[in-house]
Amino acid sequence: MPPGPVPVDLVTTSGSGLDPDITIAGAMYQVPIVAAARGLSQQVVTNLVTKNETGRFLGIFGEPFVNVLDLNLALDACSQNSSQC
Repeated sequence: MPPGPVPVDLVTTSGSGLDPDITIAGAMYQVPIVAAARGLSQQVVTNLVTKNETGRFLGIFGEPFVNVLDLNLALDACSQNSSQC
């Protein structure tokens, strides 16, 4: 596990997969794990997380997040074709 405290959304949200969004902190916390599992560098995975960040609705409502499905699709594309990284 990466050092430091675990982001709250990783331990308090449902594991059902109904909500495909996680916080940016939650996504960044998992970068080393995802990079190792997919055989990619941590920098590549970090860049993909950053590219898939979604800001606040109308700039003021909610918290920024990462859609896990979109990120996984980007990771799959990167694994198949490194020019998409």
